[in-house]
Amino acid sequence: MHAGNADSDALDRATKEFLAARPRLFGIAYRVLGSSAEAEDIVQEAWLRWHNTDRTHIVEPVAFLTTVTARLAINVAQSARVRRESYVGPWLPDPIDTSVDPQVGAERAEALELAVLFLMEKLNPVERAAYVLREAFDYPYGQIAEILETGEANTRQLVSRARKHLNAERRKRVSPAEHQRLLEVFLAAARTGDLTVLEDVLAADVVSYSDGGGVRGASKVPVVGRPRVAKYLAAFAPRFWPETDIRWVEANGRPSVLVSAGGDAVALLCIDASAEGIDRIMWVMNPSKLLPYVASLRG
Repeated sequence: MHAGNADSDALDRATKEFLAARPRLFGIAYRVLGSSAEAEDIVQEAWLRWHNTDRTHIVEPVAFLTTVTARLAINVAQSARVRRESYVGPWLPDPIDTSVDPQVGAERAEALELAVLFLMEKLNPVERAAYVLREAFDYPYGQIAEILETGEANTRQLVSRARKHLNAERRKRVSPAEHQRLLEVFLAAARTGDLTVLEDVLAADVVSYSDGGGVRGASKVPVVGRPRVAKYLAAFAPRFWPETDIRWVEANGRPSVLVSAGGDAVALLCIDASAEGIDRIMWVMNPSKLLPYVASLRG
């Protein structure tokens, strides 16, 4: 009888500890993978391992769970790279609604914007995990080294390499208010096919990515450069925008636009912008990414 109660109390405590850590675990896995579905699977696997572990000698449950989650995420990221090579058209990360938890379990809202997750695809999974643990979750280098089973000097190098890569690929960002303004101007011009205004808000080296996963009539190659992107948007404006409804939403910490037709979501429009204008236009159109995002929106 008493043993049963003790077991039950231990399980209740283990469940509470896990639930308290859960936002952080999801936040780590999601940033390392750019996939909310894969991150959920990893969190589930971390729970099973936690449940089946002898917890009597675990002093810091969160540290144990973080380590399990980060290592699982690295393993999944290694196989995901191969899968993504056969993806039809450009691959974009899964968007997530950040209006409820703006930092998604982290100390800082780093490594969360869609454009950053997209650029982080070029890092190897260990670099990516090191960068996420340091920049978003503010773990000390020594602890990251233990999680990654490497030395502290190597961990510092991993983070430094990741930082350099992202800085080289991405200009300084505009303020949230300017981001919103650029997206508003861009949306109005895209809907009317206004070439002059489009060219005015696009950076010279802008790239437009459409992630349809082969399911929708999305461009299977990125469209590159201001003149080509402006002409492309103007050409498809009459086919795409009439009969659509738009809703302002938040995705990955930035204002975004959800486009629907006949009550069904057809695209989530996100941009990345610098002082030079809009650098990246990201259209998430693959239903397997769009529908979970829409389902997660409140109200």
